[in-house]
Amino acid sequence: MTELKEVNEKNQPTATSQQKPQLSIGFVQKLLIVHWRSLLLLFIGVYLPLQIFGLLALEVRQYEGGFPWDLPILVAVHSVAQLQLDVFAAILTKLGSFRTVLPTLSIIALILLLRRRWRSLTYILITTFGSAIINRTAKEFWHRVRPHLWDSVAPEFSYAFPSGHAMTSMTLIAILVILTWDSAWRWVVVIFGSLYVLAIGWTRLYLGVHFPSDIIAGWMVAVAWAIGVNFIIKPNLQPTSAVQPASEVTLRPEEQQLVGED
Repeated sequence: MTELKEVNEKNQPTATSQQKPQLSIGFVQKLLIVHWRSLLLLFIGVYLPLQIFGLLALEVRQYEGGFPWDLPILVAVHSVAQLQLDVFAAILTKLGSFRTVLPTLSIIALILLLRRRWRSLTYILITTFGSAIINRTAKEFWHRVRPHLWDSVAPEFSYAFPSGHAMTSMTLIAILVILTWDSAWRWVVVIFGSLYVLAIGWTRLYLGVHFPSDIIAGWMVAVAWAIGVNFIIKPNLQPTSAVQPASEVTLRPEEQQLVGED
């Protein structure tokens, strides 16, 4: 009888083994609850933009002269052309060039340097120059010729895909939104930044130096890059606080493990 009882006890699952699946499911639920915002941002801010850029890039060679919807949009934008708008667009479009944006980002970087915001400084440097390198590499890889439907008052002679002005302007605003997200300035940056990005995109279409697909591709890859770098560097800027965030001058536990620090 004693031996039979021992066999039955061995065959019966213990309370601990019964709880393991429940504990595992509960752990997964907690992870999803804690990180759902980050996962959603990863999906919307990185995956979807890259998917859109990838779809456009795959079709660029087939529709080298523009997608079926590219030319109608260009013609519609240029249908209101007049001398005053020509001058306005030619001046405004310069605000989206890398040469114009770089001094602005350099001033921000200098402020971060003086305030010893090392993590934010690292983020802005990697995002800025990474975006420029990606744009130059993509242009040389796809070799897309610019549209030539009319003589532009501000002609361009480099390759078109993706738009450098669109990428630069979107990179600037994405950086500012991320760095000010925890401050009272974030919605001001989002609103005026959106208007700025759209205005630069309009100038490129009005001047006839880009297809709409070039603009969209530039926006998408810039957003994906800026948010992707944010997930790795995790910058933190709190301009309204006089206290320096600890995360700006210390490594996180997982970062300490990678570099072998205790």
